[in-house]
Amino acid sequence: MEKLKSLVPNNLRRMVAHSTPDDLPFASSSLLDFFLNLLQFQQIVRDLAAQESGLCVKNISAALELKQKGNQYYACGDYAHALSCYTQALRVAPSDANEMDRNLVATLYVNRASVLQKMDHLMECLRDCNRALQISASYAKAWYRRGKVNVSLKNYKDAVYDLSIAKNMELSLGGKRQIESELKIILDQYKRASNKVVQHTESNLKVSEEPVQVKLRCVTSPDKGRGMASQCDIPEATLVHIEEPYAMTILKQCRETHCHYCLNELPADAIPCTSCSIPLYCSHHCRGQAGGQFKSHPMKHNIKESHFNNLEEYIARITLDNDFNNLEEYIAQITLDNDFYPDVEHIFEHKHECQGAHWPVVLPSDIVLAGRIVAKSIEGKRVCKDVPNLTGILVYFLSELSHSYSQIPPESKLESHIYAIVLLHCLQHSYGSELPINGASASQIVILISQIRVNSLAIVRMKSNDYGPSDQFDNNISSGSALISNVEQIRVGQAIYTAGSLYNHSCQPNIHAYFLSRTLIMRTTGFVASGCPLELSYGPQVGQWDCKDRLKFLEDEYCFRCQCSGCSKVNISDLVINAFHCVDLKCSGVVLDNSVLNCEKQKLKNFFAIPEDSSSAPNLQVCRCSSDGIGSVANLEAKRTYLVDPGYCLKCGSYRDLASSHAAADEAWIYIKRLQDAIFLKEISSAVLLDASRSLGQLRSIFHAYSKSIAEAEDTFAQASCLVGDLHSARDHCKASIEILEKLYGHNHIVIAYELVKLSSIQLSMGDKNSVDSISRLAAIFLRYYGTHADKTFPHLQFLRRHALKLVD
Repeated sequence: MEKLKSLVPNNLRRMVAHSTPDDLPFASSSLLDFFLNLLQFQQIVRDLAAQESGLCVKNISAALELKQKGNQYYACGDYAHALSCYTQALRVAPSDANEMDRNLVATLYVNRASVLQKMDHLMECLRDCNRALQISASYAKAWYRRGKVNVSLKNYKDAVYDLSIAKNMELSLGGKRQIESELKIILDQYKRASNKVVQHTESNLKVSEEPVQVKLRCVTSPDKGRGMASQCDIPEATLVHIEEPYAMTILKQCRETHCHYCLNELPADAIPCTSCSIPLYCSHHCRGQAGGQFKSHPMKHNIKESHFNNLEEYIARITLDNDFNNLEEYIAQITLDNDFYPDVEHIFEHKHECQGAHWPVVLPSDIVLAGRIVAKSIEGKRVCKDVPNLTGILVYFLSELSHSYSQIPPESKLESHIYAIVLLHCLQHSYGSELPINGASASQIVILISQIRVNSLAIVRMKSNDYGPSDQFDNNISSGSALISNVEQIRVGQAIYTAGSLYNHSCQPNIHAYFLSRTLIMRTTGFVASGCPLELSYGPQVGQWDCKDRLKFLEDEYCFRCQCSGCSKVNISDLVINAFHCVDLKCSGVVLDNSVLNCEKQKLKNFFAIPEDSSSAPNLQVCRCSSDGIGSVANLEAKRTYLVDPGYCLKCGSYRDLASSHAAADEAWIYIKRLQDAIFLKEISSAVLLDASRSLGQLRSIFHAYSKSIAEAEDTFAQASCLVGDLHSARDHCKASIEILEKLYGHNHIVIAYELVKLSSIQLSMGDKNSVDSISRLAAIFLRYYGTHADKTFPHLQFLRRHALKLVD
């Protein structure tokens, strides 16, 4: 788009830069007329929307080439690359053009199943065999592969069914005899297994069908506009909102790793879209929900009926002419039981994108999201014939969702206009005359893009190197390995939730938003009084970033200056998070540099400007009640000149040379970062550890004791100590880090729970019975933030509880 932007003449640039929502249609129309006569613009639209040259079209030649590469990797024992090749081949292979194409897809599923079996991904292997059989029930290799994996899973009865069918379909006499001998071996395995009583328990917890039990109302405030408020007192951990997205798109960096519908991590047997070569889904169910279809094909083999009383009798009756009981029903059962989604006439979420270059590959996420909203609205218009035009289609969004067009910088305005015009032309390839291209339509898309930028929510997932599959997590705890990796929230998608967008922001939120699949769920994190606004955090909270950085982020991203309690009142977190230690090491006061003090200065002035006993000072009273730790780091009762100058201790007035302090801190961090690199490589030498230890002591003398830099350094040493086997030191450093984070976030924040996972796992590894208290505390915090979904969101919690119980028994 930079090329198109550079071609726009200066007069049009100025018109767009100074445009307002009122004169937007004229500016859009002028820019549209310019592009319609531009050959470069026409070429870009053709590249994006032309089906014959698109990046996402199916290509049987490419599929065959990838299949051959996969075969070569498989023969060399390079199963990871073979798996990737077969998956990519499935993405580009046509699935319903003709019999040859269907056979190719079935073969690719079987080939991938063979790789998955070699990699011990047995359930994924089983599902791929089922997919192959659903396409071609006469595929003997698929029955044979499925039978072998059922043997590995000790599903002997299913294994006999599968191998017997494979034997019946096998054309060679030698092949039939080989399968028959394998069936006899299965009988021996079945007899041995029958002597052992094996109990299987369901490890996946079902999501609680917890209903929303509170009524909320939309209110308007002078400083924040519309928002949501409670109509009654709400206890903490109460579910207050649950909603599916109106429209959603996966982020570019997650297209190869996460399901394009539910946004969960892709399994090894991911399946492609039936219409184009871009999306990948974790199951047939997700593909079906997104609009994809999985077509079954009639079987060519007639199987006669036979009956048997038990497995041993059945195997004993195996002959070369063996018959089977209701094979069609059996095929349907094994497929339906393993994530098959039946044929449905859904509209693809990305149907309009399948006809060209698949826009998420090329366009930004907010533009893709705008296209999906328009496409969904047009599909809705087909149902509701009374909606006359695009204005009627988008009336809900244009009236209900706020936008920030007037505050957008000139360059961003121009980009929005260009993207809106390109989007309209691309959509017209799918919807023709249903979508008129004119200044009015373009201007509404511009506003829609602006609405998305300030109202869309990022769908996130919790990620940690330690928090792998549940069985791996359990094994790590059982073997005495502490869980030391940090937990982070990664963005995987972007979505519009029409009701969820009404909740306002606070840097000290009283509700927590999280996602199960693509479903938005909101829950109170503390008691909320009747009439109190329900507010979530759009970005960093108090304790995560200091006030100046939060304010800049919110102004840049959402075009408003935050006036929440965390940004308008003095709080200990913003004073200490990046503060320096007083030069008098016995003093607990903070020293602020100029960048932080400029932000905090106005708070301090407001603090002194209003008398303590003034009836007009409710904010000041709240500040003093809620920030009882401030007195320990700053003497705010004294009006001294150094309060407005950087470098002076806010408690005793001592001066620190900030330039030399920054330099010393930078030098110390060099050695801490070397230790972090050694942790990543798991190669920690005594020299690196000693240098970092000295640097930690230096940082403690430079930064305030509650500085987040000290917490990060303590956490680094906790990880390093675990890796070298010094669990006592690891525990002490972890406790020190938690103590600092409690000052920044409070005792019951979710961040503290993540750190308690580390502490409790270290304690468990040491056999320390205090782990029981740590696990009880982290469980209480998870309950506060996730309620009945705690175990679903953090399934490893049950393993921590179990190991703690073993310790006290």
